[in-house]
Amino acid sequence: MAIPLSPSVMLATAMHAQPGVYAVLLGSGVSTGAGVPTGWGIVNELVRRVAAQEGPEAEADAVADAEAWWVGRFEEQLGYSSLLQKLAPTAPTRQAILESFLEPKAGEDVEPIRPSRAHEALAQLVKRGVVRVIVTTNFDRLMEQALHAAGVEPQVISRPSAAVGMRPLAHAPATVIKLHGDYKDTDSLNTDEELALYPEAWTALLQQILDEYGLLISGWSADWDTALVGEIEKAPGRRYPMYWDSRSSRGGNAQRLLAARHGFGIDAADADALFMGLLSNLETLDRLAEPPLTTAMAVARVKRFLPDPLKRIELHDLVMDRLDLIQQAAKSQGAYNPQIAEPQVAKSCLDAYRSATEPLLPLVAAGVFHDDGTHADLWVRLLQHALNVRRSPDGAYIDAVWALQHLPAQLILFTMAAAAQASGNQRLLWRLATEPTWRSPLGRREPEPAAAVLHPVYVVDPEIVNRLPRDEGESTNTWRYPGSHYLRMVLRPILESVVDEASVAQIMDDTEYRLGLAQWLRGARHPYAGEFMLDERWLDDEPPMVEAQLLEELKHASTAEPWASVLGPAWNEPLIKYRTEVAKQWRWP
Repeated sequence: MAIPLSPSVMLATAMHAQPGVYAVLLGSGVSTGAGVPTGWGIVNELVRRVAAQEGPEAEADAVADAEAWWVGRFEEQLGYSSLLQKLAPTAPTRQAILESFLEPKAGEDVEPIRPSRAHEALAQLVKRGVVRVIVTTNFDRLMEQALHAAGVEPQVISRPSAAVGMRPLAHAPATVIKLHGDYKDTDSLNTDEELALYPEAWTALLQQILDEYGLLISGWSADWDTALVGEIEKAPGRRYPMYWDSRSSRGGNAQRLLAARHGFGIDAADADALFMGLLSNLETLDRLAEPPLTTAMAVARVKRFLPDPLKRIELHDLVMDRLDLIQQAAKSQGAYNPQIAEPQVAKSCLDAYRSATEPLLPLVAAGVFHDDGTHADLWVRLLQHALNVRRSPDGAYIDAVWALQHLPAQLILFTMAAAAQASGNQRLLWRLATEPTWRSPLGRREPEPAAAVLHPVYVVDPEIVNRLPRDEGESTNTWRYPGSHYLRMVLRPILESVVDEASVAQIMDDTEYRLGLAQWLRGARHPYAGEFMLDERWLDDEPPMVEAQLLEELKHASTAEPWASVLGPAWNEPLIKYRTEVAKQWRWP
């Protein structure tokens, strides 16, 4: 037996394919998430008020069971309509009582009632153009408030007389029809007599909606509103299905209407879950329907997602999804290529990894540079995933070829570390250098931190870089520090998108030095070699410029800052030792 599709999936797919075709009918259950009581909740509170005037014992009994107390005291069944008629025989009196449930009295220290998440999600659906008609039996103005907050100005029809001159539904960006009126109006509909039959203007408008639109119902039980039930029953149109949330469609009237219109019940914990889930499903369908993002569009999204706590998942997916290209490149390049010493073959191999990684680099450069620290864990996880791309080779392998599977991770590390350096986020730079790890599947080595694994000499063989074909007019001399030169050549245009062109070289110098220092402090055998060591940046009798820069920062840093913390109070001593080790192993005479 085939498993049926979820009605929520069916509804989202239909709404996405035909925006504006579905109207929404809201009942009091939608406003409970905002703190507004349902009709029965109002009944319980009004009974308590009546009982309280007869003494504490009566009040306690009414609080325990309002219906039992009422039947025992007045010998009649308790209902919303009958109770209101007894307490408030006239419409203005009923209006005053209901207003007390929706607005705090003057002088009361009570937070005003605000739209629920259901109202806010529905307002977003209206803003998207997916929903354009909202019919509600509620007196409150929460739906209108949510629409205003979303930047939507609806036409609100709260009296039958207003339906005569309203803008046609198809021409209005949004229409809210308040069948039972507004809580500020004295002619709102509350009693059985008032709800038994709608004015002709209401019936004509409802029949148009029920004939021309599909219907999503939430928070309305169909137990009390006789006229509305009758209008739905006699509506002939079945162009589009009816959907009804399961919590409010349990009663006999609701089940009869669903069956008559071949409708579907949607499982949802409450109205908040229903509308937020629907909005999420539509956003998923949007992403599937979108053309591939250009780099500029993706960077713009990263910047937009960074400060929005509701977009954490979208930001995660936006950057993580781009690892797929890197994994495909590693699989296609493999670990064995006996022609890797040939310049054109080496260039083709490096270009394949560059092409797979470059769509991600501008995103992480902008993301790290503009991040206030909220998403640090995301950048660390991203680097860990990139490190994991390099797997155990299947069969024969060549070290220089297999090591290139870490080229994307190296580019990602240096891009993010440079962006962190540029923005002054030293804590993130330290985390990137030390927290992600990789353990070689060949041998029994312990896991090593990213800064050590992605050492410029270990990823791209220096001889391969020096043998790469040169552009016309480019110097044919070998580079002193080939891995460093290659990284700067690839990353310069990426970094220029977040910092000014004149600063890139200094930022890369500082980044190389600090990544090397981090891996040396963690016990790595070989410190970094890079263009930060070139003659003009490191005079023989003086500390290199990058060390002088760090020393200056340490003078003003608190002990909680990462470099001050790991170097200790005598931070000058380990820096001198590191400088000596770098000069001994790597610096050319």
